[in-house]
Amino acid sequence: MADAIQVRRATENDCARMMELVRELAVYEKAPDEVTVTMAHFVESGFGPHPVWWAFVAEENGVIQGFALYYIRYSTWKGQRMYLEDIIVTEEARGKGLGARLMEALKEEAKEKGYTGIVWQVLEWNEPAFNFYRKFGARFDPEWVNAALDV
Repeated sequence: MADAIQVRRATENDCARMMELVRELAVYEKAPDEVTVTMAHFVESGFGPHPVWWAFVAEENGVIQGFALYYIRYSTWKGQRMYLEDIIVTEEARGKGLGARLMEALKEEAKEKGYTGIVWQVLEWNEPAFNFYRKFGARFDPEWVNAALDV
């Protein structure tokens, strides 16, 4: 079964399927109406002249069943860090190792690019995600509170 799984860099042609998975994640996270990005903006942001995000996709038998999207964040304490915006595996493909293969691709990329680490957020109720990240030795910091400002 593992031979049927391939992880590769995302291409512009993958964006429509990636957005399908983003919408699936939004439903899972109980926020289906929060996805407001347009396809044009998504594509331009990843594949335009000044990309701000990069991604890996996980295919099973040639069908994208997951992806991991990241961008670069700068810490005045740590330097450049990979920020994992989303790691998504479709519900039917979970438990087959796609998420682990995506995490390994991210770790390898971070090392190759000289980033000082990978950071991300997890919803406090998403115990399956906590359990997944713990397998990789992730630390969780309860001290910091998220803040956002819409403009």
